[in-house]
Amino acid sequence: MGILEKIAEIEREISRTQKNKATEYHLGLLKAKLAKYRAQLLEPSKSAGAKGEGFDVMKSGDARVALIGFPSVGKSTFLSLMTSTASEAASYEFTTLTCIPGVIEYKGANIQLLDLPGIIEGAAQGKGRGRQVIAVARTADVVIMMLDATKGDVQRALLEKELESVGIRLNRTKPNIYFKPKKGGGLSYNSTVPLTHCSEKLVQLILHEYKIFNAEVLFREDSTPDEFIDVIVGNRVYMPCLYVYNKVDQISIEEVDRLARRPHSVVISCGMKLNLDYLLETLWEYLALICIYTKKRGERPDFSDAIIMRRGASVEHVCHRIHRTLASQFKYALVWGTSTKYSPQRVGLTHIMEHEDVIQIVKK
Repeated sequence: MGILEKIAEIEREISRTQKNKATEYHLGLLKAKLAKYRAQLLEPSKSAGAKGEGFDVMKSGDARVALIGFPSVGKSTFLSLMTSTASEAASYEFTTLTCIPGVIEYKGANIQLLDLPGIIEGAAQGKGRGRQVIAVARTADVVIMMLDATKGDVQRALLEKELESVGIRLNRTKPNIYFKPKKGGGLSYNSTVPLTHCSEKLVQLILHEYKIFNAEVLFREDSTPDEFIDVIVGNRVYMPCLYVYNKVDQISIEEVDRLARRPHSVVISCGMKLNLDYLLETLWEYLALICIYTKKRGERPDFSDAIIMRRGASVEHVCHRIHRTLASQFKYALVWGTSTKYSPQRVGLTHIMEHEDVIQIVKK
């Protein structure tokens, strides 16, 4: 029996098993086996054939956004509207066959947008170059899931399932579980909160499935067996996702309102160029980027060339971005903006910068 058949058999058994107190250990074991087989499926094959053309796109710009969705939802049209790159668009499916990069220039930042080929059901198993598409999506900072507003909620559920099965967790934070394998001493199990999903016996059974008999496990939140398996596997990617519903000009205003009120969702129409500005604003928020301007002593700030950083960046990060030796020669910095109590404020390397702050660095 091949890996695909084993995965299908386990999925069938999970759907057949009724969830109750008596079956939770059995379900936990099945989920552990399923995660193990899926990990094997994602490993590159030993006989590496010809490389997929257009998939090894070099990371550039200040952030990377992956555009995924089913064929013919408007991904290529969106790329052509947002960037100066022309991606072939047509009314038939699978127009885009490789990964096409474009650059969105917004608030002084260069955001790399990747138009990936349409995903089909079974992509995680390698159908329709799905595995290559998903591998590129794992390298992005934000995923834009392009959906056809006329197709209801079917597409969203199918795409989430495909990404979930290859270890991409959308709009979720990493489980707060401390896990460390040891050389001996058995299982050390503890928790700082009452657990309703994972017991010591279940944790032990799941670890045994992975041939781990000695480990330290500390639950800091009430996690599920699935989340514990994610921590053991350790190769999960947690990333923000924007659900973008295209073609809203073809549905009723009540349906548009319903979709727009869903969490992490934006409604647009590429055909009529509706709501694209709001989508860019929302994308900027999800990327958590900030602009920082520099100032030389006795001169006006340079607002034409911003330094683009991640939210939470300190003065030290800004120094490293300007020049690698600047932090070692740093004496103090003067900062104007919302991160200070008064302007200008004299700050050290640990001061956290905010959007549109102005900085003047004084060297020793």
